[in-house]
Amino acid sequence: MSITKEKKQALIQEFATKQGDTGSPVVQIAILTERINNLTQHMKDHKKDFISRRGLLLLVSQRRRLLDYVKKQDKATYDALIKKLGLRK
Repeated sequence: MSITKEKKQALIQEFATKQGDTGSPVVQIAILTERINNLTQHMKDHKKDFISRRGLLLLVSQRRRLLDYVKKQDKATYDALIKKLGLRK
């Protein structure tokens, strides 16, 4: 269900705004999206796993808050991020 170190490092390198950037909102959103996708696949297989369902909902709400923050700070970055990750507005 969680992402591997290699996948996380690849996401950080792909979405980092500068060298050594691991905590910017854009990187956090990319990592959360990967975790959400993994949990969504898990929930398709295990429909009655309500603890994981709650965790999934928490991750989605955290990503939504970060997306709102990025949208408020820089609309162009928000639009590019939404398009790159394939998210709905």
